[in-house]
Amino acid sequence: MKFAILSRNTKLYSTRRLVEAAREHGHSVRTLDPLRCYMHISSDGFAMRYKSRPISGYHVVIPRIGASVTRYGSAVLRQFELMGTLSPNPSDAILRARDKLRSHQMLAAHGIGMPVTVFGDNPDDTADLLAMLGPPPHVIKLNEGTQGAGVMLTEKVSASRGVIEALRGLYAQFLVQEFIPEAKGADLRCFVVGSKVVAAMKRQAPMGDFRSNLHRGGSAKGVKATLAEQEVAIRAARVLGLGVAGVDLIRSRRGPLVLEVNASPGLEGIEDASGVDVAGEIITYAAKRHKLRAAKRLAAKG
Repeated sequence: MKFAILSRNTKLYSTRRLVEAAREHGHSVRTLDPLRCYMHISSDGFAMRYKSRPISGYHVVIPRIGASVTRYGSAVLRQFELMGTLSPNPSDAILRARDKLRSHQMLAAHGIGMPVTVFGDNPDDTADLLAMLGPPPHVIKLNEGTQGAGVMLTEKVSASRGVIEALRGLYAQFLVQEFIPEAKGADLRCFVVGSKVVAAMKRQAPMGDFRSNLHRGGSAKGVKATLAEQEVAIRAARVLGLGVAGVDLIRSRRGPLVLEVNASPGLEGIEDASGVDVAGEIITYAAKRHKLRAAKRLAAKG
């Protein structure tokens, strides 16, 4: 089977592991920089080139699209899809997951628990917006921030107003959420592949911080997610249409709450903490999906 990995950096751990896993499973694989892919679009069909050469014949494409290139990267991925290549994470699903406001609305509409969230645009509504949320502490998140960047904790209403005013002055989109004190700076990353959680790790924020992201200095250890946590993680990925996802949960008095669903979760932290060959799980799942789709198409023709 012919695999493509969409990644801007072949040296990244996640990219290298996916390439290794694909080869270990007997597939051919190539890493493509999405920004070097360019497209021909017409009513007669779709084509794509890479560094002056045609791109064709790929059975599966696995996107590792960074947040900074979401728009162009998702367009390249969509072109692959229109050319008949399967992706475990479709382009529209990546766009849904990258937009925190949209993904929160979708998850809430399906009854999936999450911290209470408010969102507004007009400065005249800030006081009432915060009153809807409740007393501080408040967590303020940039709508498209990643790896803990753009996440702030405010202890007083005046501080919340100040941060909100500053972000509006920068024309930034953001959400404001309740703070869950009983989590004590920890969250749970459940790595979903298909219809199961293949690995999980508990991440703990460093002293003096509340963000548990490993890129922010947090620590991690492999854990076994409860059945309730696994169910929530799988449902959250399914609602957004993702076959592969890192679902971040927080343990609260009212059960597991979804903080975020990551459409391009890193592999290094979860593989180190859990000891699970997550890259291999992704390759196996994607190959099975392709074979199933090919069998259905053959049956439909028959």
